[in-house]
Amino acid sequence: MRNIRLISASVVFAGLVLAIWSAVRDHVHAFPDINFSRAFASFVLLLAPLWFFGFAPAEPLQHLRAGWKIPAAAALAVPYFVFAAGTADFSWRAALIVVGLPVLLATFLELSRVGSKMNWRDLVALGIIVAAYFLHWLRIAWPLPTLGLFPKLFLADVALYCFLVIRRPEGSSYSLVPAKSALRIGLREWLLYFPIALALGEITHFIHFHPVVPQLGTVLASAILTLLIVALPEELFFRAILQNLLETRLGRTGALLAASVLFGLSHFNHGAAFNWRYVLLASIAGIFYGRAWRAERQIFASIVTHTAVDVVWSLWFR
Repeated sequence: MRNIRLISASVVFAGLVLAIWSAVRDHVHAFPDINFSRAFASFVLLLAPLWFFGFAPAEPLQHLRAGWKIPAAAALAVPYFVFAAGTADFSWRAALIVVGLPVLLATFLELSRVGSKMNWRDLVALGIIVAAYFLHWLRIAWPLPTLGLFPKLFLADVALYCFLVIRRPEGSSYSLVPAKSALRIGLREWLLYFPIALALGEITHFIHFHPVVPQLGTVLASAILTLLIVALPEELFFRAILQNLLETRLGRTGALLAASVLFGLSHFNHGAAFNWRYVLLASIAGIFYGRAWRAERQIFASIVTHTAVDVVWSLWFR
């Protein structure tokens, strides 16, 4: 069963990669400063751990000895070397960061022998990952603005490895298997959130309705890209890791509210100044994403809610 699931996931992943390649290859000329083949290969390798860990249990890696598990974290740096090795974009400083960050964080968590509850080491590790993102520590690795997504995916890979392979807090789970119950829960939470977002968005002048009828291909492309590069890494961090850890200290309701507020605050810089409207709507959205996740501790459910919210907003209300 596991092998069949992994083969099916590989086929779907290959199809998604080919679809994305077909969609973007006609726009290569717009980015003359990028080695497109290398950049795309790097993108695929960054996305692969987030995808395949959702279909294949992590037990083989979890049961490795520390002497193997910690250095194995260096493999997360492969996408950078595929992108930059042997080119003018290569930097030894960047190489040190992309190798050192996952290895040091893995060492920090693996050798601590901590219990199942959230502790100061978890906070330090999560804080370093957040700081690396907002302080742009990885901009040196993928320096062009058009590659701004790559550091986000890299840090999501680091978080995945550190907390689902190394740390393994109680109750953590990460599955992208499209269960009917998860789909139902995800759509239910979107339907509950939509009228709230519509009312608050209109009151705060954050949204503006655009009466358009997009082509089916546009909707599908938006949904696929949103799921892969927005909902998947963000739900991994805020729900599967952060909310799960917070529950061990704050309980279900406290963790839901705290994770939602932190999720909202992570959107503070969408604009020239502090975007309080975005923070407010994102915080409330986070409550429904968190509800979707905790219903069955199924990240696919919160990904469905997150994807539906973002797609509807981007196509009709942005």
